[in-house]
Amino acid sequence: MIESLKHLPLAAGSNAELAEHFTDLAPALTSRRAAIEAARCLYCYDAPCTRICPSEIDVASFIRNIHDHNINGAAAGILKANILGGSCARVCPVEILCEDACVRNHDEEGEPVKIALLQRHALDNATFAAHPFQRAASTGKSIAVVGAGPAGLSCAHRLAMLGNDVVIFEAREKSGGLNEYGIAKYKLTGDFAQKEVDFLLQIGGIEVQHGRTLGLNLFLKDLHAQFDAVFLGLGLNASRQLGLTGENAPGLMAAVDYIADLRQAADLASLPVPKRAIVIGAGNTAIDMAVQIKRMGAEDVTLVYRRGFEAMTATHHEQEIAKVNQVRMKTWAAPLEVLLDEAGRVRGMRFEETRLDDGKLVGTGGFIEIAADAVFKAIGQSMDPVGLSDEMAQHITRRGDKINVDANFRTALPGIYAGGDCVAPGQDLTVQAVQHGKLAAMAIHNDIQTKVEAA
Repeated sequence: MIESLKHLPLAAGSNAELAEHFTDLAPALTSRRAAIEAARCLYCYDAPCTRICPSEIDVASFIRNIHDHNINGAAAGILKANILGGSCARVCPVEILCEDACVRNHDEEGEPVKIALLQRHALDNATFAAHPFQRAASTGKSIAVVGAGPAGLSCAHRLAMLGNDVVIFEAREKSGGLNEYGIAKYKLTGDFAQKEVDFLLQIGGIEVQHGRTLGLNLFLKDLHAQFDAVFLGLGLNASRQLGLTGENAPGLMAAVDYIADLRQAADLASLPVPKRAIVIGAGNTAIDMAVQIKRMGAEDVTLVYRRGFEAMTATHHEQEIAKVNQVRMKTWAAPLEVLLDEAGRVRGMRFEETRLDDGKLVGTGGFIEIAADAVFKAIGQSMDPVGLSDEMAQHITRRGDKINVDANFRTALPGIYAGGDCVAPGQDLTVQAVQHGKLAAMAIHNDIQTKVEAA
């Protein structure tokens, strides 16, 4: 992955010095500050913060528990709805969800309760003697879960809780999916993602097999024959292409690949860092990439988007993070050409200036060139086609590059379910993936039990 940048100099500074740039973006609340913040909550009846939460966390209830010094009760309530509540407290875009819905935005203070930090406080400070949930009596049924990302982990945990045996098949060396490989290092620090996985697996009844890739050494037809049901939590692992000549030149790579290498690096000083970088995209991944490469020591980082700020999928909060970290943001410019030096390496990009014409994006005929030693594309991910390449998988219907599912996460193939980022419709949010996994698990369990009763 990082081979594309091997001609660039290594990061300046020691590993310890660079690590200081990736401490918590939002420091944890102290116990006193958490108590004060919890007291600001009005504990609304039919609270709008709860209604908008994709994973249906009872926000007012867990904050009340914090106020009453019942930290374990608060944590248990969160985890019952969202077993990955710790990571979601750190990465969920609360500024457009629960905190945006908070009624305190509209009173004289005009500031929401810090729900995410309170959620984190509860989960970071709970002291469970054992896993807070117990398995139900064994059903004698086994389910295959493909993908150990948020959707797959959530599905496996709920299935195990309901008394089923689960085998998770994961392609990569570690479980966690996006939380382990794709989130900015300053959002999920240290080995938090692995600690959360370890906690989840304490429920029992879940086996994890790494190095198993659907379509390569794992096949849907075999899983369908061997298990009572299969859940596909494949995520979106393939980076979309710009469609430009020179896209494979040294110095141009997918942002998610660099982020993964950054998160897994034992020594940050061993990573190559460009002096000048361009990031193409408008989502949170683009912001994460731009901010992190700046913190790694790049002197000049420009994020380029073909539309305006208001059309960016990155929230206003994320955009502000980029600006605070001195990322230059250039809008209304579409990638046109990769500029190469005499050795065939990236030396910059040429863009055409754009505008809207009756709602349609068009070129203006004006052009700009930006010099860069590296270009990172963050224009979205798609599902890896290899994953659904076997004969049985061909019968799964899709909408574009995503899997079609019904309201209970059933695919067109009986016994095959799917959820998370790989399904349509849906948003590419960790919290929604967790909810998909949980709901799919309950649907799978009910469908299996119905078959047993019918027999």
